[in-house]
Amino acid sequence: MPEGKGATEALEPEILFARRGHLGIITLNRPKAVNALTAGMVTAMLEQLTAWADDDGVATVLVHGAGERGLCAGGDIVAIYRDLLTGGTQTADFWATEYHLNSLIASYPKPYVALMDGLVLGGGVGISAHGSYRVVTERTRTGMPETTIGFVPDVGGTFLLARSPGESGTHAALTGAHLTGADALFLGLADHYVPADSLAELAAALENESAEAAVVRVARAAPPASLAGQRGWIDEAYASDDAEDIVSRLRAFDGPAAEAAHEAADTIEAKSPTAVKVALESLRRARSLTLDEALAQEYRVGLRFLAAPDFREGIRAQVVDKDRTPLWKPATLHEVRPADVDRFFERLGDRELTLQPKETDHV
Repeated sequence: MPEGKGATEALEPEILFARRGHLGIITLNRPKAVNALTAGMVTAMLEQLTAWADDDGVATVLVHGAGERGLCAGGDIVAIYRDLLTGGTQTADFWATEYHLNSLIASYPKPYVALMDGLVLGGGVGISAHGSYRVVTERTRTGMPETTIGFVPDVGGTFLLARSPGESGTHAALTGAHLTGADALFLGLADHYVPADSLAELAAALENESAEAAVVRVARAAPPASLAGQRGWIDEAYASDDAEDIVSRLRAFDGPAAEAAHEAADTIEAKSPTAVKVALESLRRARSLTLDEALAQEYRVGLRFLAAPDFREGIRAQVVDKDRTPLWKPATLHEVRPADVDRFFERLGDRELTLQPKETDHV
C-alpha cells in the first residue's frame, strides 16, 4: 500500500485490549466497517478472554465498539465473499474460531458486560447476547438479517431466537428485521436498558464496582417493545413448521394486524427461499439443543451454504454490486423440497465442530 492516510489506517489494530482497575476492556476497532469481525479479531478475543479467565486481577470484562455507529455489524462479509469466489477454507476456519468464542462467552466464569449500542447484527449478537450483562440503549438496532444474503442465523442465534417468547424469534429470524433495544429485551437478547449518554458512567463504575452493582445503578426502565404488542398475530401465523403455510397465514390476516402481517409475508418472500426454509428448520431443531449443540448444527448448515448458490448471490446483490436484485436458486419456497432442507443438517464426519469443555469452567 502506498504511503499516506490509507497506510496509517491499515496499521491501526483491529481490536484493542486494556486494563483499568479490575476491569478488562475489549474494544472492537474497525469503526469505518462498524467493527465487523475479522478472523484476526475473533482469534485475539478468544485468546485474551481465555487469559483473563485465570487472571485474579480481572474481575469483570467489558466489550464495546469504537466509533459512534455500533458495537458490531457482523462478520466481514466481503472477506467471506472473496473466500467463496476462490473456493477457500478461510470462512470455515473463521466460523470454527468464532463459535468457540461464542461458547466461551456463554460459559465465562466472570461477569461479561456487552454494550450493545448502535448496530449489533449477526456476529455482533454472538459476542454480546451470550454474555452475562447485555446492555442496550435507545440507539440499539439489532437482529439476525442473514436470510437477506441467502444465509441463516448463526453464532448461536438459532439457540437464542428459539427461546424467545412465543414465535417472536421465528418472526425475527425469517424476516431479518432490525430490532430496537426494547425489542431485544423482549426477545431475550439483552437484559438491561441504559441511556446512551450514561454508558461512559457505567464503564467507569465497572473499573471498581461489581458488575451487578454498576449495571443496576445506571440502568433505567425500557420503553415498550413493539414486538410485545404484536404477539397475537405473530404467534398465530408462525406456529406452523412449514414456511409456505406461514406466508399463507400472514396473507390471510385482516383487521388491525393486516398491514404488519402482509408486510412480513412480502419480506419473507423476498428472502432466499432456501435460507428461509433452512432457518425455520434450524430454529425448530434448536429448541431441544444446548448452545454448543446448536453451534455445531449451525456449523454444519453454514458449510453447506458455502457450497450452495444463494449465499454467494446474496452477498453479491446486497454488499458487492448492491443492485438489491438477487437471483435465488430455487426461486420460490414451493421449489425447495424437504429433502433439500434435510441435506443441510447432515453430519460432517471428521469436519464436525467439537466444542470441548473450557479450562475456565473450574474457575
